[in-house]
Amino acid sequence: MSILYYLKDSKMKVAVIMGSKSDSELMNKACAVLDDFGISHETFIISAHRKPKEVFDFASTAESKGFEVIIAGAGMAAALPGVIAGITPLPVIGVPCKSSNLDGLDALLSIVQMPPGVPVATVAIDGAKNAGYLATIILSVKYPELREKVKLYKEKLATS
Repeated sequence: MSILYYLKDSKMKVAVIMGSKSDSELMNKACAVLDDFGISHETFIISAHRKPKEVFDFASTAESKGFEVIIAGAGMAAALPGVIAGITPLPVIGVPCKSSNLDGLDALLSIVQMPPGVPVATVAIDGAKNAGYLATIILSVKYPELREKVKLYKEKLATS
């Protein structure tokens, strides 16, 4: 279901990162929201534990590559969002993925328990859709045309 029409020549760019390919079905929900608002995005699968150098390389160059917000999904120990937030100056939204015997509670606690100065905005367990909406709202601070689309979307929510 397309919510809104695309913004022409979108310069807004979001990185959607996950620690494992098994998280792709969930994280595609964030991508669908971004698509509905016409926000360009790229998807990456990079494990903080298995490929820490690649995570560092991505996070340290994300801003120069034109990304403005990063959505990072991870399960179990869920180090990915926090590691990225520790490196990049960009806003990071963490999506705790349900992937263990603890039903994602371990991932949620790992993501929200960040030290002062290294915040990760965190959505609910398996809340990738809300991560897409939060990224949209963050971008709307800079892009007035997107802010108008967010307002229209909120009006539609109120009447449905």
